[in-house]
Amino acid sequence: QVQLVESGGGLVQRGGSLRLTCVASGGTFSSYSLAWFRQAPGKEREFVAAINWSGSRTYYPASVKGRFTISRDNAKNTVTLQMNSLQPEDTAVYYCAARSNILATTVIAQYNYWGQGTQVTVSS
Repeated sequence: QVQLVESGGGLVQRGGSLRLTCVASGGTFSSYSLAWFRQAPGKEREFVAAINWSGSRTYYPASVKGRFTISRDNAKNTVTLQMNSLQPEDTAVYYCAARSNILATTVIAQYNYWGQGTQVTVSS
């Protein structure tokens, strides 16, 4: 069983940056692929970024590519999401997710474990 705890959310102005961190406990961290998803009020949860077990492969949707960067530190059991050039449409609760597979996926249903979420609000 893997427990995930996110931190780093907050309020930022348009064009600003935030760094989200997710700390994992339980399980063998390096055997999991990881991802970030987000959910805005009244909308479905959507994919933001994913990373494979080693960090050698990352995936992003077009909406955040070039602005967001996912990375992981297997020695510290952490995954981070660096978010730059934030826009009001990035406002959402951001969730860290893990799955028991070394290969990453963008499919939400394939993630087994979820954090409680952290709020990101971008003001205009």
